Amino acid sequence: MNIRVARVEDLMGMQSTNLQNLPENYVMKFWIYHAMTWPQISFVAEDHMGRIVGYVLAKIEEPNEEGEVAHGHVNSISVLRSYRRLGLAKKLMLLSQEAMVSVYKAKFVSLHVRKSNKAAIALYKDTLGFKIAEIEKKYYGDGEDALSMRLDLPSS
Repeated sequence: MNIRVARVEDLMGMQSTNLQNLPENYVMKFWIYHAMTWPQISFVAEDHMGRIVGYVLAKIEEPNEEGEVAHGHVNSISVLRSYRRLGLAKKLMLLSQEAMVSVYKAKFVSLHVRKSNKAAIALYKDTLGFKIAEIEKKYYGDGEDALSMRLDLPSS
């Protein structure tokens, strides 16, 4: 298993993994925008044949005039079912978080997760230390609520 920074040529494999696992799908323009704008903070896991079996897609929210500090946001993370329970999601998340701090001086990272996704919530809360910031009603296209989660990042 190899985990590395995502490259533009990985986007089709990342999208394929997303399509197999998640109900939220993105047009290729979305994937390209992230890869070109924040190339250092998205990562892929590939098997021994170079096939993408997992990824984390992230972005940076820049500081703004309302006093919001630079922070990371995980748009999507997915690992193919046959590669779960190997610690890949944790490794992908940690690498992305480390890059957010070292490259962009991010102060925290945020994400949304379906309220019903118990496995992901356990990963974020119990393994990675995220806290629930709020519940966003009807966040997803099918009307399901999302947990908005946040993790303060260490200073670089």
